[in-house]
Amino acid sequence: MDLELPEELRLLQSSVRKFVDETLAPHEKEVEEKDEIPRSLIAAMGESGLFGIGHDEKWGGQGFGKLGYCVAVEQAGRVNASFWNVVGATSGLCGTAIELGGPDAVRERYLPDLFSGRKVGAYALSEPGAGSDAGNLKTQAKRDGDAYVIDGAKTFITNAPIADVFVIFANTDPSKGNKGITAFVVERGTKGLEIGKNDEKMGLHGSTTAQLYFHTMRVPGSQRVGDEGQGFKIALGTLDMGRLGLAAHSVGIAQRLLDASAQYAKSRVQFGKPIATNQAIQWMLADAATEIHAARLMVYDASARADKGERITQRAAMAKLFATEMLGRVADNAVQVHGGMGYMRELWIERAYRDARITRIYEGTSEVQRMVIAGALLENT
Repeated sequence: MDLELPEELRLLQSSVRKFVDETLAPHEKEVEEKDEIPRSLIAAMGESGLFGIGHDEKWGGQGFGKLGYCVAVEQAGRVNASFWNVVGATSGLCGTAIELGGPDAVRERYLPDLFSGRKVGAYALSEPGAGSDAGNLKTQAKRDGDAYVIDGAKTFITNAPIADVFVIFANTDPSKGNKGITAFVVERGTKGLEIGKNDEKMGLHGSTTAQLYFHTMRVPGSQRVGDEGQGFKIALGTLDMGRLGLAAHSVGIAQRLLDASAQYAKSRVQFGKPIATNQAIQWMLADAATEIHAARLMVYDASARADKGERITQRAAMAKLFATEMLGRVADNAVQVHGGMGYMRELWIERAYRDARITRIYEGTSEVQRMVIAGALLENT
């Protein structure tokens, strides 16, 4: 088995890293303090091709497959996590749902703008009473002639305050449970769509989230994504890719934390010698390096299988579970290695520590990932 990345993906890796280091990194502190990413930087990410990596060129994507997508996402982890959140919610979730569900008319209408960054997207699945239990949606879409009338609410929707396009999930037949869930594309400014205020969060400052409210919102049938009742299937397929991207991003953030910790440990002198000479510090670094390597291989394996057309639900859940739990441990040890300075806002370490915590919650909690993994195991034995 050849575990080396092909030349085209190594070139992609270096070009994304260069863009992140030169264009995004100088602004990460500003984004953290203002809790906002300038639209000019979102446009720059679009012009660089970041929104389209991993998506079909037929719909305006950059190609490179899901392995290429994960290679790029990992490099994006070298900077404030909120930058990739904008891309991930736009193309990784909103765009993927449209790409998976179709039809072609909807794909043609929205994907080129989403995959170029000209429009920002949002993915509206979670509700106040249906977070982990995503199949128990209360938002309803009632058929009215050639349109649907939607009432309900969504919560914790990434990009909602700045999004131009929303993929929303509603139940067209509650008696069928999750088999009644249907997906729709809704544009900002649609009558009956209300966007709440930007949520105040522990971390991910710069990545905006808000609640959505639907007040007798009329949506033409031509805006439906996939067939009636196919929404839950589309949502789960989208989350497979989203979880894979989140795992790759966690690997990138963890690698940056490890690099910073190793460098600091070699330069910080206590008791007349660098703290890196202490076995306690060395073991933290060794454990981090080992877990990062393992997580990276899990991500590469799952994404390569996705490119071959294999179903990766279980592997995506494994990668997401392991990589995000690993990131939590690496971030905690990075603060420990940096000591008091790791707790100060003067360094980016404390921000990464706060940002890391959400990775074990969104796009399926660690507990949900274990349910998915166990369910697949029991089904196949």
